[in-house]
Amino acid sequence: MPVILSLHTLWRHCCRSLLLIAIAGLAWSWIAPAAIALDFTKEILIESDFSNRDLSDANFTKANLRSSDFSNSVLVGVRFYGANLESVDLHGADLSNTILDQARMTNTDLTDAILEGAYAFNTLFQGAKITGADFTDVLMREDAQNLLCQVAEGVNSKTGRATRETLDCP
Repeated sequence: MPVILSLHTLWRHCCRSLLLIAIAGLAWSWIAPAAIALDFTKEILIESDFSNRDLSDANFTKANLRSSDFSNSVLVGVRFYGANLESVDLHGADLSNTILDQARMTNTDLTDAILEGAYAFNTLFQGAKITGADFTDVLMREDAQNLLCQVAEGVNSKTGRATRETLDCP
């Protein structure tokens, strides 16, 4: 009889262990996807379609994204350091807290985009369309700010802030 009792106890411990492993696996599957950010470092993604997507915390460092579409995407905390964003459509995108340092944003469409808290100190904005863009608390050089103030107009449809005011234009 003692052999049966110890087998029963062993069986109970195995079942408990399997149950704990299953619970831990389920918990990890719910947590893990939110923690994994996409990495497109140095990728050539010319004319890619990233529109209407949540790409929060993705890394596009030094990626070539020329003529790509990010319209209406959530790009919060994304790293575009040194990226080629020439002629990219960022219309209506949320670029809050992004890193845009040394990015080339020539002829980029930032219409109605939110860039609140972005870091864009050495970013090139020549020819950018910024009607209704929100530049609240964006760190940028004074010459870039002056360039953008020359064409700043409109009010952001989501934040209700005027582009000229968010750029601190005179």
